[in-house]
Amino acid sequence: MNVMKRDLFFLCGYCALIFALSSQSTLPPIPTDFELKDKVVHASAYAVMAWFAWRAFSHHLLKRVVLAGVTVAFVSLYGASDEFHQSFVAGRDADVWDWVADTSGAMMMTVYLYIKKIKRRDSEMA
Repeated sequence: MNVMKRDLFFLCGYCALIFALSSQSTLPPIPTDFELKDKVVHASAYAVMAWFAWRAFSHHLLKRVVLAGVTVAFVSLYGASDEFHQSFVAGRDADVWDWVADTSGAMMMTVYLYIKKIKRRDSEMA
């Protein structure tokens, strides 16, 4: 399997995992307890998705600014569709703040990857 297919496979697999978890009426409890733990979990999960998306899309999009925009847009739209999907699952509901956390996680990871790529390029040029 070449690298391009592998990266796309992992992105699709992760999206399928999120879909499967969203289809559950209840999820296992998270051991730590603090006020916004649900939002931290959402942001973290979608930051990971952004990493997979960045890897998968980087084979096709050479301009980093376009890659960053497409990555955030893809993950944000997936998060919105996931919230819509949850509105049809018994025991679950759609929450706009979960989507905001999803998009925030995607943006944080994308900014990190964008900056990391610039630093690597600058160190290679020096």
